[in-house]
Amino acid sequence: MNTRTSVHAAKVVKAETLPAVLAPLRAAGKTIVHAHGVFDLLHVGHIRHFAEAKALGDILVVTVTVDGLVNKGPNRPAFTDALRVEALAALADIDYVAVSHWPTAEHVIELVAPDVYVKGPDYRNAADDKTGGISREEEAVRAGGGRIHFTDDVTFSSSSLLNTYFPAFDAPTEAYLADFRSRYSARDVAAALESLRGIKAVVVGETILDEYVYCAQMGKSAKEPVLAMRYESREMHAGGSLAVANHLASFCDSVELVTYLGHNDANEDFVRLNLRPNVRPNFIYKSDSPTIVKRRYVESYLLSKLFEVYVFNDEPLTADEDARLASILQARISGADLVLAADFGHGLITEQTVDLLAKSPTFLAVNTQINAANIGFHAISKYPRADYVCVHEGEIRLDSRRRRGPLAPLVADLAQRLTCDRILVTRGKKGVSYFDHGVDEHAPAFASKVVDRIGSGDAVLALTSLCAAAGLPPPMISFLANVAGAQKLQIIGNKTSLDRVATLKFIDALLK
Repeated sequence: MNTRTSVHAAKVVKAETLPAVLAPLRAAGKTIVHAHGVFDLLHVGHIRHFAEAKALGDILVVTVTVDGLVNKGPNRPAFTDALRVEALAALADIDYVAVSHWPTAEHVIELVAPDVYVKGPDYRNAADDKTGGISREEEAVRAGGGRIHFTDDVTFSSSSLLNTYFPAFDAPTEAYLADFRSRYSARDVAAALESLRGIKAVVVGETILDEYVYCAQMGKSAKEPVLAMRYESREMHAGGSLAVANHLASFCDSVELVTYLGHNDANEDFVRLNLRPNVRPNFIYKSDSPTIVKRRYVESYLLSKLFEVYVFNDEPLTADEDARLASILQARISGADLVLAADFGHGLITEQTVDLLAKSPTFLAVNTQINAANIGFHAISKYPRADYVCVHEGEIRLDSRRRRGPLAPLVADLAQRLTCDRILVTRGKKGVSYFDHGVDEHAPAFASKVVDRIGSGDAVLALTSLCAAAGLPPPMISFLANVAGAQKLQIIGNKTSLDRVATLKFIDALLK
């Protein structure tokens, strides 16, 4: 290692050690200045920002967000945290660099306890920050006895530069985004999402607990043609209607959940602990049944699914249980703005419940998901009416018995049968097609990396149902459908739900 490289490396410290590193400097009367961000594409705006920051004190500490917590859209960060740290350490104005492993800046601010915390001029007006992040950061700075300072130099955007000169998508997708940017800004979309807060939503559907059992391959059994695996770990996620309710709860203030748990092996404590605080659960307890568990065995290195096991009883509810469900639904639907039927075909939503939902005047959004247990027996046409339908292309083709051919006639036929003017069809890597009162709005997929497909359709269903109930324009609904899907595809199952702040950051990065 040459002398210059050694000097740069000495600037790089672990975030947890910052209090100890800075203590003697603080004791010597040095003024500590702190800047935090992603700093993905280092440019002249950053250099001027750091120069102005250093002039405010004696020691400049810069922290960067770890790769896995960067919410800047597809293919971001463009540079790993190791490369971003190396580039920053090479700047003469910076004294220390560390990687922050927390989703927001407050904790690392507490570690640094800066005298001056520096942000760029685009953060000066806290009202423009829909995420509320700058206000929380300022509170953390003041709690430590410091003050916030906004630099005054010209603003550059890494996201804008990367979108312009290093596009993340193919030409048709970039053309779509350019057209969308010409009609809507990130602020327009943020305002539309803000308008969803007051919607009172009711979700009805089966509780599904998604269990992932991670294993390492050992080899073929010595005596039988069986692949032998070594158990490593397991985790459980709140899936099915729980996931849908959690997605909704990040964008609207009030969510009622109507679902069933098994009378045996209910897992009720887990369910309650894994619902967002603004989701109010209403449980039916199904006799002679466990709460549904879908257990997936996964090879841990490549995250390849090996096989799955369903633990469930998918017989319909008894007459008494069905009557109890109807009573709860009638009470919850009264006064609601949206009823979302997340129908997984595992026995909760009977013909009587379908009839109740279809006759209700409340805006009705529906998805009937096909899976290994119900394929061929469960289709969207079980509903005689809906105001909004969200289905996968395979589901609508199965319902119409048309494997091939154009999609539009199949949607037109379904719209007529269900008296439904709003139908969104998810099409995997082809994106989505949204049909609204005869207008076909297509949007390409934004996903650049697929970690797990489980749960992505539920995220799209949740967010777009709110948007359809609010009457948002078709181009915005199809855009947001792909935003929701792209975020979920980067996460294992339902380990986390859609987050409003992360979604706003994702959108902002796409539209810069």
